[in-house]
Amino acid sequence: MSALTNQQLGRLKDKLKAQREEIREHIHEALLHEENESYADLAGRVRDIGDESIADLLSDINLAVISKHAADITGIEQALHRMGVGTYGTCVDCGDEIEYPRLDAYPTARRCVSCQARHEHTHSTAPEGPG
Repeated sequence: MSALTNQQLGRLKDKLKAQREEIREHIHEALLHEENESYADLAGRVRDIGDESIADLLSDINLAVISKHAADITGIEQALHRMGVGTYGTCVDCGDEIEYPRLDAYPTARRCVSCQARHEHTHSTAPEGPG
């Protein structure tokens, strides 16, 4: 295996930063939507218990989306930190290098393909994003 070239690392860094900005925009939009369609507004318009359940569901879904986006940003920040300290592209489980095509597809990957497959098999009860 060969280490990432400076050009590859630069492309991955740019990709991570672009993803971070895109996710921040999605969070901003979701928060604006949450503010405009707040639970109190939805609940105030309910006509029956079914409508109240829908209001609860919509509020929960929006909060779950925001939570997922926040977790994605955390993964991006961790990847950028690993770049800064020189550990980016190294599998956290086996210490081998993570192949460029995997990092290009999942720039926040923390494991090589075989370790990720083993991790998913062992921890299959709670699916985790590309790690």
